[in-house]
Amino acid sequence: MVMLGTITPVLRSFDEARTRAFYCDFLGFKPVFEHRFEPDSPLYMGVILGACELHLSEHYGDATPGSAIRIAVDDVTAYAAQLRAKNFGNARPGAPDKTDWGSLELTITDPAGNKLTFCTDLPEDAA
Repeated sequence: MVMLGTITPVLRSFDEARTRAFYCDFLGFKPVFEHRFEPDSPLYMGVILGACELHLSEHYGDATPGSAIRIAVDDVTAYAAQLRAKNFGNARPGAPDKTDWGSLELTITDPAGNKLTFCTDLPEDAA
């Protein structure tokens, strides 16, 4: 039987400064690598936070702006509070919403229109 490994979403980005501010300064990801074919060519960058690794690309065709991904987090309520405390100019998330499928979820849109939904599964008796 073939075993699948982890996935690494590639998300489209347009503005390097805004992308860095959003993912690194606001969400807390750390850069893993940066790649450009030439000094003035588009940026392809990897970022990581905990076990979540994302690739962010300015290259045409690498991804579609406005994509949506779900990211598991151990305590989405605490993460939302940390993000609100940063008073980031373009995103001030509220409290996570309880879903019909038994999780708490918080969706934040990045500068390229990608939707990141941070989610924590609720215990069965709380769902």
